[in-house]
Amino acid sequence: MPLQSPALRELADAVRHGAPDALGTFWRHAATAGTPLVEPDPEGDPARRLVTFVWRDAPACPATDVLALLHTVTDKDRHAGNLAPHLMEKLPGTDVWAISHRLRGDHRASYQFYAARGPREETLRTDRESWLRVLDAAVPDPLSARPQLPSRDGRNPSSVLELPDAPAQAWAAPRPGTARGERAATVVGGRRIHVHLPAGHRADGGPYPVVVLLDGEMWGPVLDFGTTLDNLYADGELPPAVTLMVDTMGRERRMADLSCSEGFVDWLADVLLPWAAQACGATDDPARTVVAGQSAGGLTAAFAAFHRPGRFGNALSQSGSFWWPDGTEFGSGSEWLTRQFAVTEKRPARFRLEVGLQEWMLLPQNRHLRNVLDARGYEVAYGEFNGGHDYACWRGGLASGLAALLGGS
Repeated sequence: MPLQSPALRELADAVRHGAPDALGTFWRHAATAGTPLVEPDPEGDPARRLVTFVWRDAPACPATDVLALLHTVTDKDRHAGNLAPHLMEKLPGTDVWAISHRLRGDHRASYQFYAARGPREETLRTDRESWLRVLDAAVPDPLSARPQLPSRDGRNPSSVLELPDAPAQAWAAPRPGTARGERAATVVGGRRIHVHLPAGHRADGGPYPVVVLLDGEMWGPVLDFGTTLDNLYADGELPPAVTLMVDTMGRERRMADLSCSEGFVDWLADVLLPWAAQACGATDDPARTVVAGQSAGGLTAAFAAFHRPGRFGNALSQSGSFWWPDGTEFGSGSEWLTRQFAVTEKRPARFRLEVGLQEWMLLPQNRHLRNVLDARGYEVAYGEFNGGHDYACWRGGLASGLAALLGGS
């Protein structure tokens, strides 16, 4: 395949003509500028960029193949049973593995590399067990200049691709001098909760707006969303609030609780929120209460506003799994919650929905729910970001969504 990247074509020419230290010069420049390489679109489209991911082979243990794992983009082909489009190519006479993508200039995604040392047919297996082995061994880009995205379950962090036109994430990084809120872990009703309280919080100083954030084991100790909250408070984008990050207690319990479970939502409304009112001064006003989640958590956030609107007046859903309980697109068993909104009395609740343009399994269903809510007269804000099912995208949308829903509280 002809090289698309001008930088790699220049390197190939230099190596072919024996230019002194051509390879060393290339890697030093990559280390200084950061990777991946981002260059103008080869077809001249000003809205796109040519993005080239590069991996340096280990001389003591060279790879037989390298996979570039671009979140959701690679997953789509894996689901289709074909990882071959994500095999990187070795530049002859060098230690450079590379692969290029033409991407819109507003794309954001986490990514990793998997250096294989074995038969190609094994590397390209797409069954779940083989894919999990790849994810367990995948590593971040050692030359990326951006902060890494932490992971959990013993896996390595990811690097983050952020093209120039991607929506800003102004509140994600720690800021020197910003007042740091209180972080605490506790157990309420047998479930772990990570609580974030704003700097200067007093239990008798409320009532404070309250945010219930699902998948709290990720947002709390792994991603430290408290840093984002601190920055939002410092910038005056969000009123001081009590944030309750709710652990989902393992895969099986998560699947049960985040599948339109009345019992789980009732527990949030009748156990967790009263505890937060007593212990932290949280409000009991549904108009100043937000429930937020991603994927199945996004489904559950919308369900909470449907099932208990007298307690949850605002739902923030990111990449909601509104196909539930049947993955068949628009089949007779799919989109249960959307059907309920269509045929039942309107609830006193507001909604904020967002979904990634790369989320081929979720985009139609999120658009469908948006249309139904709009037709039923709900206040609904809807957005589509150019990314996938990815915390690298969600952390920005979560911050701006909370600011939009509670900024006037």
